[in-house]
Amino acid sequence: MDRKNLLLFVVGGLIVALGLAFFVSPHASKAPDGLNRVAIDQGFSGTQRSPGAAPLAGYGVKGVEDQSLSKGLAGVIGVIVTFGIAMILFGLLRTVKARRGPQATGR
Repeated sequence: MDRKNLLLFVVGGLIVALGLAFFVSPHASKAPDGLNRVAIDQGFSGTQRSPGAAPLAGYGVKGVEDQSLSKGLAGVIGVIVTFGIAMILFGLLRTVKARRGPQATGR
């Protein structure tokens, strides 16, 4: 795969992920997720503390009143943060490979 096709693939995947995060996440199940379900089943759900200043607590963006918009924005922020971390890690991997030279790549 040449560089142009790889770039198109990555950008296309990012657009699809952002679209899904924004438009589908507001329709996610309202049922408790895994950890919350276990806490309810085991009887210690009442001991949880408020997340405090966590900006994305409860799968929403703090300060955004519209529930659907809040969840969609939280999904978009999650995709962007995950993509950014992946790009940093791949950049570091590329730098390490370049410093080791051609013998490290097996070519």
